[in-house]
Amino acid sequence: MRSVLLALPAKESAHGYELKQAWEQTFGSADPSPGIGHVYVTLGRLEKDALFRGENVTQSNRPNKRVRELTPTGLEAVAEWLDAPGEGPRPRSEFFTKLSLVPLTGATDRMSLINRQRRHCLNLMRGLSEPGHPGEGDNRVASPLVEGARPHLEWRERCREALS
Repeated sequence: MRSVLLALPAKESAHGYELKQAWEQTFGSADPSPGIGHVYVTLGRLEKDALFRGENVTQSNRPNKRVRELTPTGLEAVAEWLDAPGEGPRPRSEFFTKLSLVPLTGATDRMSLINRQRRHCLNLMRGLSEPGHPGEGDNRVASPLVEGARPHLEWRERCREALS
């Protein structure tokens, strides 16, 4: 989250709500934005670490807002983050954890869990393909996200077949 919040205002200063909106506009349902409280706590830490410089801006009829811009150190951190390779695939997912724990809890059955997760995955894929998502038109941005979600859907299908 730190790196994303650093990268979002790389070209101009912004306040917390603007960064949250930029997150939502950039990633849509592929990566839901964190809560505003989490955003502000993280922004405070980034400013304390001298990656952001903040300034209070007076507003009429509203509380002051704190506008932040990247420092040279912050710009360097963004460049380093963008240049570094990604983490790669995660060997464990929340779905795997839930699927493993279902028999121990008795709260639901595995097939119901798989079906709910499968529907959720399909809805996410549909949402990524809809107009208005980043990459609208030819979907050059959304298409790889949809393709990246396809193995998750296929895994849920295999789990469903194995339990049938």
